[in-house]
Amino acid sequence: MIIAFSVTPVGVGESVGAAVAEAVRVIRASGLPNETNALFTTIEGEWDEVMAVIKQAVDAVMEVAPRCSIVLKGDVRPGSTNAITSKVESVESHLRQPR
Repeated sequence: MIIAFSVTPVGVGESVGAAVAEAVRVIRASGLPNETNALFTTIEGEWDEVMAVIKQAVDAVMEVAPRCSIVLKGDVRPGSTNAITSKVESVESHLRQPR
């Protein structure tokens, strides 16, 4: 499965980068395939392991913020692996083809 998610600290002021960085540290330390961009982090793995990492990321934010907002979007496809890169590679392949 792939989950794209964001954790947003609430109640820490306008700048949330330091708190979000703590969540990203947890995600990267998990060893699961992941990518972070300006709005979301995408993580890939089995249901239980992905959800456990998301909980740990929320817990990391909650250590420095009184409240945390979470947004999740998932693609559950049993047996699929390396979807983080293969989905993008598929689109890029189509873009290289003439119309």
